Amino acid sequence: MPLVDLVMPKMGESIMEATILKWHKQPGDAVKQDETVLEIATDKVDSEVPSIAEGVLEEILFQVNDVVPIGSIIARIRTAAKEAASADGAVQNSQPPTVNHPAQSQTAATTASAYTQPNTYTPSSNGARFYSPLVLNIASSEGVPLSELEVIHGSGNEGRVTKKDILQYVAERRSGSQPAITSYAPGAQAHTPVRDPYAGAASQPVLHTVSTPQPGIQTGSASQPTLHTGNVEIIEMDRMRRLIADHMVRSVHTSPHVTSFTEADVTNMVLWRTKVKKEFEKRENSKLTFTPLFIEAIVHCIKKYPLINSSLDGDKIIIKKDINVGMATALPSGNLIVPVIRNADQLNLVGLTKQVNSLADNARQSKLRPEDTQGGTFTMTNVGTFGSLMGTPIINQPQVAILAVGAIKKRPVVIETAEGDAIAIRHMMYLSLSYDHRIVDGSLGATFLTAVANELENFSLDREF
Repeated sequence: MPLVDLVMPKMGESIMEATILKWHKQPGDAVKQDETVLEIATDKVDSEVPSIAEGVLEEILFQVNDVVPIGSIIARIRTAAKEAASADGAVQNSQPPTVNHPAQSQTAATTASAYTQPNTYTPSSNGARFYSPLVLNIASSEGVPLSELEVIHGSGNEGRVTKKDILQYVAERRSGSQPAITSYAPGAQAHTPVRDPYAGAASQPVLHTVSTPQPGIQTGSASQPTLHTGNVEIIEMDRMRRLIADHMVRSVHTSPHVTSFTEADVTNMVLWRTKVKKEFEKRENSKLTFTPLFIEAIVHCIKKYPLINSSLDGDKIIIKKDINVGMATALPSGNLIVPVIRNADQLNLVGLTKQVNSLADNARQSKLRPEDTQGGTFTMTNVGTFGSLMGTPIINQPQVAILAVGAIKKRPVVIETAEGDAIAIRHMMYLSLSYDHRIVDGSLGATFLTAVANELENFSLDREF
């Protein structure tokens, strides 16, 4: 009976690794084709990995919380068929395993010893190792020189240093548990599992120590247990919240944030939506919310000011020709995720509405695909959904700007009429734009924000949909 290799699936163009969250099957369990074997997670979404064949789970090569490179063999399934296709589509002529099988013995030995050589690293063969801008930014902010970065073991594709690698290295260096790098291993395995630095946090006991603060010394740092006094409840962050926290801190460390504010009279837009929303839902079988109207205005203004739709790579500004708008969406757990409407400039209002509703529903039901959260070039967040008048959002790296829209409120305002100034009840809304001051100056940021407000204010009551 041959063995079929179950490999870590490719979750998207930019995703090179995934973390194992849970095994639904254990060695010896029967599995059916397309039955869920395990759950995995990337920095964006969680997914299930189905079996590619029917048989018995023979072997598990990685454990829960291991970070596994895409394409690595994660398990083997024994089938009753004479031949079975491997996960990459190639046909294997597998034989029953034996104790003396050299390839299998080597794989097992490599896996077993993956965590026993923390001081062995694999430098690049030519000394010109590639690092993503994210890794370089983290290294720069944490004071890790290039010479030190060169000898950090990379778990990514072709030995690349990933975000988790550099964060784990920095955490160990801070705590003093990172030993000195003393040796190189040119022939070392390129794809060895790396322990998730967040793994097992829920199972670790919370230490409470009594310490006497000294004048001028701040207590409660990340490397020192904090004394919690009074009636408190300690709750461990879930995995997504830890990733969000990490992403936000890195964004603030990466981009000098500036926020501009304006307000818009959206009375015409509110009245138009009230007039057409029932007919719209009846005809299109989709509810018309304000979100697609906001996104439509944003897209029009990005076309006028394309530098807002860019990113920074070293000292090079990358202007994105595709306009992919991310919309921050609150999950039932209280966490936040940002699904992306791709090519938003090519969609009309009906198309935008259906995309917004579909992505929002999938997000709340945990049905988003990895590609649904990738490739965003600009982000909008609706802080008004929860009653906030305005906000100062944090940039979604590697983008350079994020727009927040506040709650729409009726207020008495001064308006200009043919007969002169008058006070009227209008639907008013605050908008705020946070932008990366390395690329976007105050003049551009304020001009773009004002343009979006003007788009909303000049909404036509006679518009067709």
